[in-house]
Amino acid sequence: MDDPVSRQYEAYPYPARDPAEEAGRLVTGSPSELAEVNHYLYAGRRNFARGFRALVAGGGTGDAAIMLAQQLSEAGGGEVVYLDLSAAAREIAEARAQARGLQNITFVSGTLEDLSELGLGAFDYIDCCGVLHHLADPAAGLRTLAACLAEGGGMGLMVYGEYGRTGVYPMQKMVRQLAGDLPLDRRVELARRLMAALPATNWFKRNPFLGDHKRSDAELVDLLLHSRDRAYRVGQLAELVAAAGLEPVALIEPARYEPASYLADARLLEPLKGQGWLERAAFAEALAGNIKKHIVYVARADTAARRIARPDRPEAIPRLARLPAAGLAQALRREGALTVELDGITLSRQLSPLAADIVALIDGRRDLGAIHEALQARNPGLDWFAFKAAFDQLYDVLGGLNHLWISYAS
Repeated sequence: MDDPVSRQYEAYPYPARDPAEEAGRLVTGSPSELAEVNHYLYAGRRNFARGFRALVAGGGTGDAAIMLAQQLSEAGGGEVVYLDLSAAAREIAEARAQARGLQNITFVSGTLEDLSELGLGAFDYIDCCGVLHHLADPAAGLRTLAACLAEGGGMGLMVYGEYGRTGVYPMQKMVRQLAGDLPLDRRVELARRLMAALPATNWFKRNPFLGDHKRSDAELVDLLLHSRDRAYRVGQLAELVAAAGLEPVALIEPARYEPASYLADARLLEPLKGQGWLERAAFAEALAGNIKKHIVYVARADTAARRIARPDRPEAIPRLARLPAAGLAQALRREGALTVELDGITLSRQLSPLAADIVALIDGRRDLGAIHEALQARNPGLDWFAFKAAFDQLYDVLGGLNHLWISYAS
C-alpha cells in the first residue's frame, strides 16, 4: 500500500536527530520522564526495577524510547518496546540506543493499528505522542492502546491543541493548492518560499508560538505538509479519552489549564468554582489562546482517581524537575516570588518566606520529615504544621508548573 504518511517519515524522519549527540545530552521532556510518570500515574509509589514494561507507540527517531530506556536502566530494570512504521526513523533510534549502550529496548516495525496482531503483551505504561492526531481513526487507535494496558497502568499522550496552532491549517491548505502533486522535496521548497512571502496580516506569520518548522525540514514537513492532521480542544480530547474507557489524570502543565492563572477578578472566577476541572481547563484553554499541544496523562476510568494526591506524610520525597535547587532558592530569596513565562504570558506567584530554604534542601533524596528537621534545627519554633503549610503552597505553585514531583522510597 502506498501510504503518504509512511512516505513522509521515510523521507523526513521525525524529529531530526543525530546519534552522535547522545554523548553530550539525553533528550528529556513531557510526557514519559520516569519521575514524572511515577508522580502522575503511580502517586510516587512505583518501583521501576520490578518488571516494568513500557511501550512507545510511534517511536519516531527515538526521543521517548531512549529517555525511558536510559532512566529505567539507571533505576535498575524495566523494558521498553519501540514501535514505528518508518524504517528510516527506526534506524536513527537504534543508532542512538547503540551509542548509549542500551540493551533494554526491543525495536518493532509496524503501525499502531497493527498492535493487536503483534502479540507484544501488556504494558504498565504507554507513550503515544504526536500520533493519534495523524491516524485515520484516532478513537480506534486509542482503544487499541487501552486494550494493551496492564492492570493499574497508564499512558502519556500528546495531541495538537487547536488555538495555539492558529494559522496552521489555512497555511496547509495554501501549500496544497500551490504544490499539488509535486515531489515532497519540491513542496518543502515551495512552502519555504510561501512563508517568506506572507503578508504581515497572515495568521500563521502572526502566531508567535509556532517555531518548530524553523529548525529543520523534518519539522516543517510535519507541521505544514502532513497528509493527515487534526487538532483538539480540551473538551474534544476528553471525549476521545472517555470513548476508550480512560480518564484524564492531569494536563501538563496543570497551571496552564487553571483559569485563576490568568484571571485575578473574583467575580469572573466565582462562576467557575463549582465546575469540574476539565470544564475549567477548557475555559482556561480558550482564555489563554496559546496552547498548541495537549500533554495528558490518562488511566482507566476505574483507577484514575487513585493517582495524584497532595503529599501529606513526612515520608514523601519532593524532587525538582528541570530546575537547579540552588539557583531557584537564590532567586526566591531575592524576589520572594516565582515568575515564569508560558508562551507569552507571565505568571508571578508570591511564596512563603520559608520557600527558599525548603527549595535549597530538595535533592530528590530527603523526605519532607528530613527537610522539616533540618529547618527546625535552625528555627526551633517551626512545627510540622507551619512547615507543611509553607510546603503545600510551594507544591501548588511549582507542581502547577510541572516543576515539582513526589515519590516515596521503595
